[in-house]
Amino acid sequence: MAANHEAAIALHYMRYNFCRVHQTLRVTPAMEEGMGARYSYYLLADSRDGQIKEGNVTGRVPSEAPTHGSIRQGFVYERVPHITLKSIANNAEIDVIWDEYQLTLEPLREKLNATLKKHWEEWEIPREADKAWPQAAKDLHAEWWKHRIARQKAIDASIAAKAEFEYLYDKPYEDNKKVRVSGPFTVESLSPHRVLAVDENEDVVDMPGTSDADARGAQDFVQVILDTLKISGVQQAHKEDKISFSSVTPWPGRFICADGRYTDGDGTEKRAAIFIGPEFGTVSRPDLVSAAREAGDAGFDVLITCAFNYDAHSSDFDKLGRIPVLKARMNADLHMADDLKTTGKGNLFVIFGEPDIKILPAATGQIQVKVNGVDVFKPHLGKVESSSPDELACWFIDTDYNEESFFVRHAYFLGANDPYKALKTTLKAEINEEAWETLHSDTSRPFDKPTSGRIAVKVINHLGDEVMKVFRVD
Repeated sequence: MAANHEAAIALHYMRYNFCRVHQTLRVTPAMEEGMGARYSYYLLADSRDGQIKEGNVTGRVPSEAPTHGSIRQGFVYERVPHITLKSIANNAEIDVIWDEYQLTLEPLREKLNATLKKHWEEWEIPREADKAWPQAAKDLHAEWWKHRIARQKAIDASIAAKAEFEYLYDKPYEDNKKVRVSGPFTVESLSPHRVLAVDENEDVVDMPGTSDADARGAQDFVQVILDTLKISGVQQAHKEDKISFSSVTPWPGRFICADGRYTDGDGTEKRAAIFIGPEFGTVSRPDLVSAAREAGDAGFDVLITCAFNYDAHSSDFDKLGRIPVLKARMNADLHMADDLKTTGKGNLFVIFGEPDIKILPAATGQIQVKVNGVDVFKPHLGKVESSSPDELACWFIDTDYNEESFFVRHAYFLGANDPYKALKTTLKAEINEEAWETLHSDTSRPFDKPTSGRIAVKVINHLGDEVMKVFRVD
């Protein structure tokens, strides 16, 4: 069996020479010509999808172990159960299934006995109803056998899921959502690496001897961002809240690089100061403060910042005086610079409103976190309004934030439907119903105050955009 296993893995390994093209790679004509061959994509055991498939097949909770996509660990294979008396005797789920169905079967048996004036035990009830029985007895008999058969099917499924398996190494599970391609092609990529000089405070400084080509490269990046911004505009959660610019012109400021004009709901033209973050870096709160101050001095109506990443402390900065600060996250496709086609399609600039979060006291000195919704800027109204928690797909809490890494210690999933109904079915008898209900909530479970004095809350909307806010808790 081991030899067959190794041979099967070797066979699939030789066929697994696929190319996963990253979104910032450029496909060449030679690559397009070589993409004619198509192969099945198999679920790796060392992948998150493979862990989920393994959990569904075995009826257990999927593993949470880190995955690395290594093919050395093989695939997720089809299997046939090898049922033994030991596996049946050690299966505690059978008792749970039995007790659950007895709540329905016993009352039906008692009613059937009372109708027919019998004293049948469960094993004495005949399979077929007698034609001389009254209709009420026939209905009770049919209902009893329906649940009796359902119980047996549930027990059989549990036995098969908990039994030992014999793996079919020549039949790995396929992932129909993905297609593998193979062929003699080349891939050219745009290098994301750039050397920046920093001082003792880790601030970027000008390097002596910087070539004109480097300066032109930075200038070209800014110009591409401005050209794309003018065409695509700034998207928010709702299409009607999109900010479309009538013009985007350069502005000779220290932080503000462009003047964007858009029209509000009253037909009044508004001026937006455009601040563009570094091509490879993170925008900090001091940068936003300086840009907002410059926008206010220049008479702009709003500041729109465009960056790939923002630090945690910038999340709660949304206004300076009369100037609203809208933080737009740029899509990674914009790293393609000149190779990006400015068609205006796709969400290249997305503003995710600030979450409205309250910290509530709980019993025994603990605290709770409640999400009331998201503050969204309405360009047609010229102001920020709050929306409902349904705007969020999920939210997480780090109950003891160390200002370095965010650890998900609490997870909650919002929306109209239960997003993990399939997982709930998989867990079966292992789930705590009361604990499960707390996952689909806009209010967290009580937890102890953090030893670090800070908690962090991260919320994610239905577009996949996220924002994190840090709170100090005394």
